[in-house]
Amino acid sequence: MNMIIDHLYDNIGGYMFLVLGIMIFSGFPVGLVLGGLALLFALGGLGLDLMHQSELYLFVERLWQSAVNNQILVAVPCFIFMGIMLERSRVAENLLRTLQILLRGVPGGLALAVTLLGTILAATTGIIGASVVMLTMMALPAMIAQNYDVKLGTGTIAASATLGILLPPSVMLVMMADLMSIPVGNLFVAAILPGLMLAGLYCLYIVSITGLRPHLAPPVKRTADEVGIGNIGAMLIKNLLPIVFLIVLVLGSIFAGWATPTEAAGIGAFGAILLALMNRRLTWSTLDQVCRETALTSAMIFLIFAGATAFSYVFRALYGEDLILDFIAWMGLDHWGLLILLMIVIFVLGFFFDWLEITLIILPVFAPIIAGFAADFAPALGIEGLPLAEQKTMILLWFAVLVSVNMQTSFLTPPFGFALFFLKGSAPSSVRISDIYKGIIPFVIIQLFGLALLIAFPSIVTKLLG
Repeated sequence: MNMIIDHLYDNIGGYMFLVLGIMIFSGFPVGLVLGGLALLFALGGLGLDLMHQSELYLFVERLWQSAVNNQILVAVPCFIFMGIMLERSRVAENLLRTLQILLRGVPGGLALAVTLLGTILAATTGIIGASVVMLTMMALPAMIAQNYDVKLGTGTIAASATLGILLPPSVMLVMMADLMSIPVGNLFVAAILPGLMLAGLYCLYIVSITGLRPHLAPPVKRTADEVGIGNIGAMLIKNLLPIVFLIVLVLGSIFAGWATPTEAAGIGAFGAILLALMNRRLTWSTLDQVCRETALTSAMIFLIFAGATAFSYVFRALYGEDLILDFIAWMGLDHWGLLILLMIVIFVLGFFFDWLEITLIILPVFAPIIAGFAADFAPALGIEGLPLAEQKTMILLWFAVLVSVNMQTSFLTPPFGFALFFLKGSAPSSVRISDIYKGIIPFVIIQLFGLALLIAFPSIVTKLLG
């Protein structure tokens, strides 16, 4: 009996992580699983004298400090509201048609238009579900009508829509910055070039494959009012300028230092309301629906945040972090080996879990460990001359972007790629799930290639940080 107690005393933190890996498949809400396991193992810790009864009261205190009293997280519901409102206002639908006409003479013009629109939506909404549904309903019927290859069309839509997880003002970046205690504005800046690089790689693939096989992407047909410089100019003024103005308003105010991310999120939400009003889509019914969806989505996010906060606290209190460090030492991994292992683990987890679950489970545990290797990573980033505290911040910014790019694949990889489910649910009945799975394979390979580039050339992430 004493041997069992001694074994649990030394390894209860490891069992906590193991049980989480099992329970996450139970079908229960993830936030409740995280919070319930935290409470259950805290009681075990009390029985083993690893924790004190008074530490249970710290759950509420930590949640207050990390979430309730955190002004940065106010940006989350504001950005969600902005994304849903833009979906209902049909701003993106009009913009897609404009981009189609502009790119008509380029191989794969409609697919390129979808990629560009996905990039623009990423810079205005950061809400993956809304972007996937919006792009699918707008673009896929048009692609099918133009005799586009279904696999190319679905792959393009799924990959482009998921750029919202990486490009600012991504809700995920806001959450990650808070979890890792790094400046959210700096993380926004660090994510710009990697996000644009991925979009560029998508475009390069589309132009290459459609140039070699033109039958995959026939040219778009224009109507009479879409021919001529005057008509195209009017379309640009009406459909492109408002969305560009909103992007500049939100991101420009952050990067210029005129507004905090929280303030910019409020500006973005108000700007989305104005665009809906300009398109004559703003009604009390629409506003009510947008507010309800925003509340439900925000509640889901913060429930998981609360559970993850409790879980990470108990995990550390039970010396789970020390077990991980001992395991790394046992494997003989250096700092690069650990980074590659984490990237592989996150990629595999992406087959089964959403980005929110991966973020709130992985980052609180492993971010401090990666930061501890700051001096080892510093030469690769060219920051060895900086003070150690600044080195840790730069390493965490780089690590956060790597994790973001990696987790973008979690939306695209079966069996639980949420973007694939959103796409299938919004696509015409003629589109088979097998077509969707085949269509995303080239884009997943592109994302992994992009991730390798960011690991090999960290300056892509840090260049804009100065």
